[in-house]
Amino acid sequence: MRVSKALTLLVASAPLALADPKITSPAAGATVAAGTTITVTWADSGEPPSVADLTTYTLQLFAGTNAVNAPVKSLPVAQFAAGNSITLTVEPTIGGSTKNAYFIGLLSVAKAGGTVQSFSDRFTLSGMTAEFPANIKAALAAGVPSTAGPPKINNVVAAGANPPGVADAGAWAIPYNKQTGLTRYAPMQPVPPTSITATNTAPLWPTSAVQFAATHMPIPTVVTTLTQANTFSVSSHANTAASASAPVDDMHKFLNRWKD
Repeated sequence: MRVSKALTLLVASAPLALADPKITSPAAGATVAAGTTITVTWADSGEPPSVADLTTYTLQLFAGTNAVNAPVKSLPVAQFAAGNSITLTVEPTIGGSTKNAYFIGLLSVAKAGGTVQSFSDRFTLSGMTAEFPANIKAALAAGVPSTAGPPKINNVVAAGANPPGVADAGAWAIPYNKQTGLTRYAPMQPVPPTSITATNTAPLWPTSAVQFAATHMPIPTVVTTLTQANTFSVSSHANTAASASAPVDDMHKFLNRWKD
């Protein structure tokens, strides 16, 4: 029986920066052997939003090119307030050892709404034992033009601007069943109105086919689903309406007889 090694990614943070995080390590073009520890660091990018205006983040390891890629490992959501250190263990069986096929992504959620996603430069993981999905493998075979990772994706809500998903829905505007790739985008649940006026009860999106497994299923075609950030706010207050008077029907009179 062959025992697979594990690659541990150690994320060590600098003190809170004054802008969104820019990943500075691993270095562009670095090669890391399976079973070693990588230190991933980020620093002030010089661009808003401030890290103080970010609430949570998710660290992901991506594989593929800048145009065709997918997260092959994700960690649960973590709080910026709890510190920027996190450990990610990556099994060699999640991908291949293609040169410069990997990069780190840091998806941060802003207090104002929306997200900003920062990416590292590309690096190589050697000693990996698996194959990439067909689309990733084909994209990598066509060649990676440079060691630079994808550009930052800033979808943070700006003051006075339409929030993400309103004027610029991006990937969330595509019906879920029409999307392709290992990452899918789920739109935010519509906010119900204060009164029901609609008469069209047709589903918003077409139904999806259901197939019950009778044998071992193939490798999943969806690895990660990203749900659109909230683009609305709600408020509440105490009910100030006067209480209704007590009933005076025959049953009420009957019950009053047994109060003492």
